[in-house]
Amino acid sequence: MMKLKNLQLLLSSLVVIVVSFIYGGNPQKILPLIFDFEVQNLELKNIFRSIMGLYITIGLYWLYGVYEVTYWKSATTSNIIFMAGLAFGRLISLFLDGFSLLYSIGMLLEFAMAVWGYYNLKNYGHF
Repeated sequence: MMKLKNLQLLLSSLVVIVVSFIYGGNPQKILPLIFDFEVQNLELKNIFRSIMGLYITIGLYWLYGVYEVTYWKSATTSNIIFMAGLAFGRLISLFLDGFSLLYSIGMLLEFAMAVWGYYNLKNYGHF
């Protein structure tokens, strides 16, 4: 049975890996449907596929931390930094660019995942 402390990493990894394919799987077809802009040039496709690669690898690292106890602490720490960084970036955008319902929900969920990760690290961070 999976330990409850691993649920945060597991959920984070699944969401981030799925989002990676939304960003990079077929950016010229998927992103215009979600974000109302066209991905037309090679450089922009490359940027979104690079983001996909980063998201997949960090998500896989978190999964590894779920199943390999010696990596749990560093995986959780990297998850906290990642989620807090995304939430902070969205907070900056909120002030500079205005309110977006979709991204505000994302910001709250990312912040919640960072807090949950911190809670887990504080309570289960010893081996």
